[in-house]
Amino acid sequence: MTHNTPLSPRPLRHLSQVHRRVLSAAQLRSHGVSTAELNEQCRPGGPWQLLLPNVVLLHPGPPTSEERLHGALLYAARESVPGVPVQPTAEEPHSPVYTEAVITGLAALTLHGFASTPPLLSLEHVDVLVPRLRRLRSAGYVRLLRTPALPTPRTVTGLPVAPVPRALADAVAELTDAGAVRRLLTEAVRGGHCEPAAVVRELTTAKLLTRPHVVDAVDSLLAEGRAIAEDHLYRMVSEYGLPDPVWNVDLRLPGGPHLGGLDAYWPEQAVAVELDTRAPRQDEDALWSEYARKREHLERLGITVVYITPKKLRESLEQQAAVVRTALMASGDRDPAAYVVVLPR
Repeated sequence: MTHNTPLSPRPLRHLSQVHRRVLSAAQLRSHGVSTAELNEQCRPGGPWQLLLPNVVLLHPGPPTSEERLHGALLYAARESVPGVPVQPTAEEPHSPVYTEAVITGLAALTLHGFASTPPLLSLEHVDVLVPRLRRLRSAGYVRLLRTPALPTPRTVTGLPVAPVPRALADAVAELTDAGAVRRLLTEAVRGGHCEPAAVVRELTTAKLLTRPHVVDAVDSLLAEGRAIAEDHLYRMVSEYGLPDPVWNVDLRLPGGPHLGGLDAYWPEQAVAVELDTRAPRQDEDALWSEYARKREHLERLGITVVYITPKKLRESLEQQAAVVRTALMASGDRDPAAYVVVLPR
């Protein structure tokens, strides 16, 4: 047999042995199943059933949650060659590559391990992101969400899943219950799934911050995120043997203007730490300019300012402690700082 010799159709018995018994009509044809045979197999009471348009479930019972998800992706994914969906790879025969289709919304959050989202089988819809120009409609339990640019998916149990901030925004867009929105956003931060700023950025892009119940939930989210970051900052000072600072203070020049609030300050070394918990709602550049002006003003007075993000505190506490320790040790080599008044915030 030469390399140009067409392969014979794979035997039909192979189909009942695959790990996922969900295939497209085009894939079944590649296995030698004719349209007439497909219709016969999918007749009422037959051994197969039509899960979605052109997507076949190869058993008569209810689909599992995994089968529903793979069926949704199989329906929404772009075919690599017209009529022939992307096939499983030789290395991972049960892990097909779904092109231009990403699970998002509540289904994605459940896959990411959220406890406050419904079980997959109880979801009325599975939301799937597709490019805006795809000529395809929602069908059955699959709700297509069109987007100008697909996010880079995370692979969860072999499935392409939207990152948590994007999945949250797509879920929130469909929710009107303020309590449900707040629970999702709180779990995202408290569970360490993502930073508040990333969530707010996605909600801003999706134009959801005009909804009062979303704004209220975001305010709670930011407060939650700051509280967690402050706890990490306290732990950093304690666990890594840094000298005790004064916490949550305002600085002023004697008889002069307010210089700004700080999360931690070491007066003898003139070193300050401020948590960078910016939440970009409208104008991130303007917000950062405010941070930069404050830092520049303090440093002109001889005060070293260390900005730390909640993400860095969560992921590299020891490294952040080393940065602060270095700033404290370097204070002896600098000119004395201007005298400032330290007040509780």
